Amino acid sequence: MDTRSDFVRQSLELHLFFARIMKEHSFFLQLAFTPRDQDYTRKADDFRMEFDRLLGEVIALSNGVVSQDVLRSGEVITPYTLNAEKASSYYTGVRIPIELTQGEAKLMGGDLITFNPNLEERVFYINQRAIELISELIRFKANILSNVLSCKMFTVNYPLLIDHIMREAKLYLQFVQRIQRKEYINLENEAIEQEIFWNRIMAEHSKFIRGFLDPTEDELFEAANNFGKEFDQLTKDSIEAMNKTLPMEKVTEDSLRATEAIRDFKAQGTKGLLECKVKSIIIPLLGDHTLREANHYLRLLKIFEK
Repeated sequence: MDTRSDFVRQSLELHLFFARIMKEHSFFLQLAFTPRDQDYTRKADDFRMEFDRLLGEVIALSNGVVSQDVLRSGEVITPYTLNAEKASSYYTGVRIPIELTQGEAKLMGGDLITFNPNLEERVFYINQRAIELISELIRFKANILSNVLSCKMFTVNYPLLIDHIMREAKLYLQFVQRIQRKEYINLENEAIEQEIFWNRIMAEHSKFIRGFLDPTEDELFEAANNFGKEFDQLTKDSIEAMNKTLPMEKVTEDSLRATEAIRDFKAQGTKGLLECKVKSIIIPLLGDHTLREANHYLRLLKIFEK
């Protein structure tokens, strides 16, 4: 395939996943501030709406361009995303534009056979805007974390959660910058780094879920706790594979099996939240958010496995 076509496809696929993740990070930050910090609430809301606009532009260009594998993976949307947005909007009073999700549900995968210079130019400018926007969001998250750790601010988000979402934003930024330099990203060549990153993310998801559950949810608490321990070990194993003290194939196989299991756990949990069967302080969209990240990691692991 033409490398310029790769530039367009990789850019749009990256934004379809990560721009939604960023807009939801902004939403989760927005909900967590105290009344004293209304300026931060407004700033987080501004970021959320900016990423809504970015995602809308990406969706408008993606039909027939992005790969079917990405659209089928469940990393763009899941069967729960629309209802999770509706429920979260109802609970918070924040208008979440569900038309973006409805638009994504209609996307068709395809190959960009005929090169379109106009499309390349539009994607280039989207990438530039994304780089600026993600950089601003990283600074905002860093400022919040600094304030929380120095006891200048209270938020109901764990400090680790703020650090967690900042790391995801930095990964997104690195990828966009590399694509913008016309660097083809071959994830198979970066399998170890990706497994270290995403195994840690899965471990932290498990711990956040554990901490947000009602104390009476003993079985779910135990399951989340066990996943946390398992992915902590897989993170260590991935680092050992990088240092060539463990075979990479074994770590990928174990990570794939564990990620399939936590994917099912998150799907069950998100469904339970929407049906009001899980007692917690988890907003439904957070459940779906973590499910999409597990789906994204699963797609990567299946590439690495081959």
